[in-house]
Amino acid sequence: MTTPGEPGGAVRRSGVGELPLTGTASLFDSGVRTGQDLARDPGGAPPPARFWRRYARKPLAVIGAVILLVLVTAAVFAPVIAPEDPTPQLTAEILADARQGPSWEHPIGTDKLGRDQLSRVLYGLRVSLAVGVGVAVLSVIAGVAIGAWAGWRGGWVDGLLMRFTDLFLVIPALVVLLVVANNPDPSFFGLFDLPPATEVPGMIVLLAALGWMPMARIVRGEFLSLRERDYVEAARAAGASSRRIVFTHLLPNTVGPIVVFATLAVGIAILNESVLSFLGAGVQYPAVSLGQMIADAEDTVGTDLAYLIVYPGLVLFVLVLAFNLVGDGLRDAIDPHSRD
Repeated sequence: MTTPGEPGGAVRRSGVGELPLTGTASLFDSGVRTGQDLARDPGGAPPPARFWRRYARKPLAVIGAVILLVLVTAAVFAPVIAPEDPTPQLTAEILADARQGPSWEHPIGTDKLGRDQLSRVLYGLRVSLAVGVGVAVLSVIAGVAIGAWAGWRGGWVDGLLMRFTDLFLVIPALVVLLVVANNPDPSFFGLFDLPPATEVPGMIVLLAALGWMPMARIVRGEFLSLRERDYVEAARAAGASSRRIVFTHLLPNTVGPIVVFATLAVGIAILNESVLSFLGAGVQYPAVSLGQMIADAEDTVGTDLAYLIVYPGLVLFVLVLAFNLVGDGLRDAIDPHSRD
């Protein structure tokens, strides 16, 4: 018989011990552990606590996060931290300070035109982060939309979208970037109203247009696997709409791969922008980028002015490395199979 006073009559006595209800009756058992309950630690700690505990056990990931926090803070507060204007009017006084090595007045020296290198590195860091984050956001949005649609619908929709994705994958990205960046008509001969690729917004759109494909394939693979799970079948049987299933059950279970891809995409975008700027096809003056600074100082290697290329290159290296370390840490922390 059902024991009175217990939630919903969730258990019944059988002389010794208790037996849970089975079959349809278990659906009304408030004592049955849901997916949210199972996601908690044995001690009752919520998933965020377990996530941070896993992340904190990765020393390199923690170091990467600290470095990234410092660099992002420096970039955000560059107008306050920078000792001078990164692109001042070239007066005789400014030109007189040209080619000065690191000093108290100029901690990492001045460039060939007398401009303060620290100020230029800080503002270049802002541009690199803006491009990287912007490209990652647009790539994730486009990739998730196309991959989710393909994985959920399947059939001819999946085939069509994946062939469209393959078409972009075989495009030589660097060649396209160079052609578009050097095209005097950045709107593709009037077909689209796009910002110039030599400006930050245009560079973000261009790099994102050539970088969303891996995200689409990742999300599509996750959806193809998840849509066959029992809880999705149960939701369908309960009458849940496709939209509810996708946004309530499938997308939340793909957050891990999406976050990891986004962090790695930032580093890739920063490197791509730097390569384009180094080749003279990236962000142009008066904006300052790390790749542009490296390109301007390429002839200083092996000379007393080598600091002009060392410091921007070092900041670029540390920035990309920090994003990769954070991405690796997030991947391990989100992995449900990893141990606490």
